[in-house]
Amino acid sequence: MPPKAPAFDACQTRDPIGRDGLRERYWERVPLRNLTPREWEALCDGCGKCCLNKLEDPDTSEIAFTRVACRLLDGETCRCASYANRKSYVPECVVLTPKTLPKIAYWMPSTCAYRLLHEGKPLYDWHPLITGDPDSVHRAGQSVQGWTVSEAEVPEDEWEDHIIEDP
Repeated sequence: MPPKAPAFDACQTRDPIGRDGLRERYWERVPLRNLTPREWEALCDGCGKCCLNKLEDPDTSEIAFTRVACRLLDGETCRCASYANRKSYVPECVVLTPKTLPKIAYWMPSTCAYRLLHEGKPLYDWHPLITGDPDSVHRAGQSVQGWTVSEAEVPEDEWEDHIIEDP
């Protein structure tokens, strides 16, 4: 049995993604495979959409997003309660890397910076790397803030009742 997930630290209000001291507009000039670990992590916009449970049609491989979120996602901050140790609590959590991205980009949300850059598209103007503000993703209505339900509250056989459009 996996260890019990820790409570989210509500005192953590600043952006946990270090975006200071990075190369200027690196995402436009540097291939994903050549990013530093800090640059890679800073691509995350903090929307929480990747933490939504998805259903994949076995015949068509079509992905359906649900509003059912991973039990570690804080639905207000859109942050993982135990990002560094998430695999200990959620063994099926996917660790996104430049190597794994090509295999799983299709199930990332269409607004995801990793997916966008993988597909040769630009970041949206609300992305924190562009605005310099970690809350810009929430103000733009591009996060899951305030509308998810935890997978701890919804049995997996009821996830179909919570299908949403690609958020």
